[in-house]
Amino acid sequence: MFNRSSVDSPYRPFSREQWSTLAKATPLPLTNEDVARLAGLGDPIDLAEVDAIYRPLSKLIELHVTAHRELAASRMKFLQASPDFQVPFVVGIAGSVAVGKSSIARVLRDLLSRFPSMSNVAMITTDGFLYPNKVLEEKGLMGRKGFPESYDRQALLSFLAKVKAGSGKVNAPVYSHVTYDVMPDEFIEVDRPDVLIIEGINVLQPPRLTPDAHQPTIAVSDYFDFSIFIDANHADVERWYIDRFLELRKTAFTREDSYFKAYADLDDQTAISLAKQIWTEINLVNFVQNIRPTRTRADLILSKGPDHRVQELHLRKL
Repeated sequence: MFNRSSVDSPYRPFSREQWSTLAKATPLPLTNEDVARLAGLGDPIDLAEVDAIYRPLSKLIELHVTAHRELAASRMKFLQASPDFQVPFVVGIAGSVAVGKSSIARVLRDLLSRFPSMSNVAMITTDGFLYPNKVLEEKGLMGRKGFPESYDRQALLSFLAKVKAGSGKVNAPVYSHVTYDVMPDEFIEVDRPDVLIIEGINVLQPPRLTPDAHQPTIAVSDYFDFSIFIDANHADVERWYIDRFLELRKTAFTREDSYFKAYADLDDQTAISLAKQIWTEINLVNFVQNIRPTRTRADLILSKGPDHRVQELHLRKL
């Protein structure tokens, strides 16, 4: 759809150069040290990328937050009611495994928290809402971990409903990429944030169909006020996934409590072959069938090039 003219498309296209000129409207509060701390494994995000792409994006989101609050205040005035809490603004970030969602979420969290009106910015990942391994094994879903059916969707919807309702101290479960399982006694507490960033590969999935056509359904994205999809060519994502696998083989896989400890001693050729197999049989299938088809449900699509840098952006028209 993005080869069509901007008049015919619901999105307004921007080249990297066009978008980066918008940075002049926003101060750059991060340093090289900040960016290095926030960057994810294998994601070469740097201050130049933050300056060109995420600095303008933080300002755009701040404008949405301000407009959201003004509309809420105007509506309450019209209803002759007094607001009893400020509804958190929720940003959803979707995209494939290894595409850089976590790095982008962390950078946006730090950028947004520097605006005086958004000092309380929380972030969670939907990995914590995966069913525990024991449940996945019982359901026969261990080989489809990360597919939509492997998540406790009702628990995630309940969490978001409580956050949007203004509930204080709502707990989100935590997932360990070392043990490859949900941590039974660990939680992230979300307490009425100004902004909540939630990232996950399938957060833009449409509502599920039910046998009863009259039964209302709801999607996770129904709770989003602004959504972002990180897009890239699947061949590039495969390469990034393999590179990350090789790096983890030398780091996290070496831990005694690692679920993948048996992979730590693999030679390069065997490790690459295994990573390609996992990518082809699991992650690529999920990417093609479930993840990439949801990109046009996003408010903003960030298209990355082979070097992990954003080359094009498509912003949904208001």
